[in-house]
Amino acid sequence: MKKITKYLFAGLLASMLSPAATAALNVFACEPEWAALAKELGAEAVKTYSATTAFQDPHRIEAKPSLIAQARSADLMICTGAELEVGWLPLLLTQSGNANIQRGQPGYLEAASLVPLLEIPTRLDRALGDIHSAGNPHIHLDPRNIATVAEGLETRMAQLDPGNAKLYQSRLGAFMERWRAAVVNWEKQAAALKGLPVIVHHNAYSYLNAWLGLQQVGALEPKPGIPPTAAHLSELLTRVQNAGVQGILHSAYNDPRPSEWLSERAKIRVVVLPYTVGGTEQARDLFGLFDETLKRLLAVAS
Repeated sequence: MKKITKYLFAGLLASMLSPAATAALNVFACEPEWAALAKELGAEAVKTYSATTAFQDPHRIEAKPSLIAQARSADLMICTGAELEVGWLPLLLTQSGNANIQRGQPGYLEAASLVPLLEIPTRLDRALGDIHSAGNPHIHLDPRNIATVAEGLETRMAQLDPGNAKLYQSRLGAFMERWRAAVVNWEKQAAALKGLPVIVHHNAYSYLNAWLGLQQVGALEPKPGIPPTAAHLSELLTRVQNAGVQGILHSAYNDPRPSEWLSERAKIRVVVLPYTVGGTEQARDLFGLFDETLKRLLAVAS
């Protein structure tokens, strides 16, 4: 009996000391792109959870009990910020009861705080639509921003999980080498897109436009966050007929009907972009997201 007890104790001690028993860093990402980035940097050392999918509007999410439960056990929460999640994140943070991921704590990181923002409003007025006081929050569609956020995220992960700091640093180096090479390749491919006139559904592509030199002629939404109206679409139809617009861009989560209405009447192609990781079958990770986005845009330009 003593031998059995001895072996059981030894086995329990070994399992407790085993590297396999080390808990992964729990990363709660508000959007799929940040979950994918955390996985690139942490591999098996992190456990990632995305609160949203590519088929959901990140502005309009409910703080459901399932999200609250995930936030409660998170070691690190990374969100876009710049008020993108203002409609649901504050409640989620409060209800989680997790002191480590509250704003101002090491376990909370806003990606938008790490990069320069576009379209910072000079006037705040709800009559102008769903504008963000800090600027346009859709930062992830410029791959240069992804690189900057990767550096900030790696630093925070190492701070929270110093035992794996060398792993995170090593993986960041490998990721950045691959990412920089990919950006050079994407920019060569995208040369034909410079100046391409497009219409967007929502102002979600400002950073993509700035990076590639796309010319945004208008938006299906009369004001940011306001659903397209018949009157606005009719006015837009008149405008695009004289602007040489080549494509109508909308995200996987947007209602396709306004794009289809304008496409049918103006004879302009609809380009459904993945917007984020998981938006199409090919956009399975961050590299696939930009590969697929460029492929679909180039099909219009050719």
